[in-house]
Amino acid sequence: MTPQDPRRTPVIVDVLRTPVGRADKGSLVDFRPDDLAAFVLRALLDRYSEVPEDSIDDVICGCAFPWGEQGYNVGRSIAILAGLPHTVPAQTITRLCGSSLQALRSAAHAITVGEGETFAVVGVESVTRVGRGHHLATPNPLLDPAAPGETIGAVFMPMGETAENVADRWGVSRQAMDQFAQRSQERAVAARESGFVSRELVTVPLPQGGKLEYDESPRAGSSLEKLASLDPVFRAHGRVTAGNSCPLNDGAAAALVLSEAKAEEWGVSPRARVLASAVSAVDPALMGVGPIAAIRAALDQAGVTIGDIDVFELNEAFAAQVIPVCEEVGIDPFGDRVNPYGGGIAIGHPFGMTGLRIMSTLLNGLDAREGRFGIESMCVGGGQGQAMVVERLA
Repeated sequence: MTPQDPRRTPVIVDVLRTPVGRADKGSLVDFRPDDLAAFVLRALLDRYSEVPEDSIDDVICGCAFPWGEQGYNVGRSIAILAGLPHTVPAQTITRLCGSSLQALRSAAHAITVGEGETFAVVGVESVTRVGRGHHLATPNPLLDPAAPGETIGAVFMPMGETAENVADRWGVSRQAMDQFAQRSQERAVAARESGFVSRELVTVPLPQGGKLEYDESPRAGSSLEKLASLDPVFRAHGRVTAGNSCPLNDGAAAALVLSEAKAEEWGVSPRARVLASAVSAVDPALMGVGPIAAIRAALDQAGVTIGDIDVFELNEAFAAQVIPVCEEVGIDPFGDRVNPYGGGIAIGHPFGMTGLRIMSTLLNGLDAREGRFGIESMCVGGGQGQAMVVERLA
C-alpha cells in the first residue's frame, strides 16, 4: 500500500468542544471531568449517526494530569459514560499541555499504519476538580531546581519561571507581551460577538440551572493600561503577569477521526486531512520555545512552507513565548494569520483539552477564510513542543 491509500489516509471529520470555564469559580466547577467529556463525546457522535459506534477501533483520551476524577484510565470511563458499547476499547495518554493533540496524532498514526480506520479522540481537564502542578507529583530532586544540591534538568520548574527565562533569552519586552495579550483579548471577544466561536461549541446545561454557551475567560474590558498596571507574578522585577499569561480553566472536547475510505463509505464529509505532525524538545528551563523545531519538522514533512500557511494557531501559554516562536519560524506574531480569533491568554488553557480546542478553532478559521493549509503548535511542560499540519477539505 502507498501512503495515498485512502484506507491509510487520516481525516478529521469534526471537532466539538464545551465552552471553557474558569477554574475554581466558573460554571463548570460542579462537573466531574469524566461526565463533562462524555457529554461532549456523545454530542459529537450524535451529529454523525452514520458512523456505527461499534466500529470505533479505539477511544483515545488526552489528559494532562490523569489522577483523581481524571484517573484510572479516564478514557475508558468516558467511553462507557458516553454510551459506547463495552466492546469499544479506550486509552488515556498524557503529554501535559499537548495531551489531546497527541491523542489526535496517535489516531492519525494508527490509521496511517493500518491499525484501524475509526477513532474517537477526547481531551479533558478540570483544574477545579483535580488541581494542577507539582503538588500532585513527587519531584525527583535531580529534576527540581528548587531542591538542594546539583540538578540535571529543570523539569519541575514553574512554567512562569520558564517564561521569564525565555523573555530574558530572546529579549521580549513587557510592552510587547502586554500588546500581544491585549490583541488576544480583543480577537477572542470579537470572535464571540460575531458568532464565529459558536461554530465549535456545544451548549452545556448546568446542574445548578441555566446553561453555559460561551467561554468565560475573555475580558471585554481589558486594556493596555490595565495590563500595564499588573505586577509580575514569578519574579519581583520580571515581565510575566497574570494578564499576559493563560488563566486556569476547565473544559472538554472531542473529535472524530476516520480514514478517508471510511468517510466515503459512510457518507460523511471530513473537514481536513492530517498531513504531518512532529514533536521536539528543549532545555526544560526554556519550555516555551519547545515548538520551534516541531513546527519546522512538520512543515518539512508536509512539503509546505510557513508562507503557505493560511492560519497559524499557536497555544498562548505566555505571551513571552509566543513572540519568539513566531519570529523564529518566520511569521509575524502580530500578523493576521496568527491566532486570528484569540488564543489561550483570553480563551483559557484547560491543559488536556487545549490541543483539540485549538484544532476546532483552526478548522473553523480555515473555513471562514477559505484557506487550504493550517498548523497547530503547542509548547509542552517539561520542555517539549508539538505541531500538526492539516489541509482543509470541506
